[in-house]
Amino acid sequence: MDTRSSTNIEPPPSSVKTSFLKTCFNGINALSGIGLLSIPYALAQGGWLSLIVFLTIAVICFYTGLLLQRCMDSSSLVHTYPDIGAHAFGRKGRFIVAAIMYVELYLVAIDFLILEGDNLHKLFPAVSFRLGTLHIGGQQAFVLAATLAVLPTTWFRNLNLLAYVAAGGALASVILIGAVLWVGVLDGVGFHERGRLVHWAGLPSTMSLYSFCFSGHAVFPMLYTGMKDRKRLPMSIYKCPNPTPIFFITYAGYGFMGVIGYLMYGDSLMSQITLNLPSSSVAAKVAIYSTLVNPLTKYALMLAPVAEATESALGVSNSAVLGALVRTGLVVGTTVVAQAVPFFADVVGLTGALFGCTTTMLLPCLCYLRVRSKIGGVIKTGLETAACLAILAVGAVIVGFGTYSSVKQIHQRLR
Repeated sequence: MDTRSSTNIEPPPSSVKTSFLKTCFNGINALSGIGLLSIPYALAQGGWLSLIVFLTIAVICFYTGLLLQRCMDSSSLVHTYPDIGAHAFGRKGRFIVAAIMYVELYLVAIDFLILEGDNLHKLFPAVSFRLGTLHIGGQQAFVLAATLAVLPTTWFRNLNLLAYVAAGGALASVILIGAVLWVGVLDGVGFHERGRLVHWAGLPSTMSLYSFCFSGHAVFPMLYTGMKDRKRLPMSIYKCPNPTPIFFITYAGYGFMGVIGYLMYGDSLMSQITLNLPSSSVAAKVAIYSTLVNPLTKYALMLAPVAEATESALGVSNSAVLGALVRTGLVVGTTVVAQAVPFFADVVGLTGALFGCTTTMLLPCLCYLRVRSKIGGVIKTGLETAACLAILAVGAVIVGFGTYSSVKQIHQRLR
């Protein structure tokens, strides 16, 4: 039975196919980004031994990405992540996967706006705006400015256009790492902090933030479907045009940023390393400006699946004007939440623990095991079954403890 017709929550696959190179840019952009800013803070929360947790989460997410690909290859009817849920568990599976995926992507878009507001406020602390009789200043003013900047990018309807924007995001990540390293080596900050071996109380937050760094799984099926040649997906996501796996390049980038940031500022690290950098440093300004570029290039990519699903549910997929209105409404919604809960690390932690960990660890394993049993396949080894069960156990721990920790901290800040 074609399970795609059982509900209208899922958007139709785009008819505009994306080239191999453009898929590479979109894939890199989905994996790398604002996690670079919070990774030093995550390391400071958990201590040096938490790098073992970081490596474990990276390996798990790499493996579950392969599981998603296997699920998609098992049926020609599977085009998106919710399709995988439907293929595995029917109509209820589609609805659950879609709801979790879209909420996660929506929260990531909110994270972007909070990030923009924080860093612009650091650059221009005295700037304020006036709308009629309403005076808006500080971080809130820059969240509104960032909203106006990203809004036009959300009106693009195909991944070919987004790929050009994504290329800028990948470059911005490289510039950010280089600028932070410059501050440490040449601007007198140095790498003198010793840090702590382990901080048990901070581990739930650490696991949540680490999980967020690799939570690009919700976008991968859309990139896979949008490719002209789907057989090249493993190369595009994990190898791209060169033999070095991009997933592990991303891991190395995150790890390098975390280590140098912790050595530079130790336990005094803020939720974003750019907020620790000296305001007078040219390299620090370069780091902040590159930080501002990254969310602008990724916002539309994260919001695209949510927008397409909403347009499909409302029956306006074929109307450019109504589609633009829907996307504008979604952008306004992210702005409202970013203004109400402007706590970057806590919102990122909640996103990573409750939704990111679910889409990158729990759902791929559950769907894969179910799909293999439904199509009559035999799981090759007991090790594969054990690996999936172990990942489910790890994921459940992160979801439980990480979500509790993030919600508790948000509640305390709002009091």
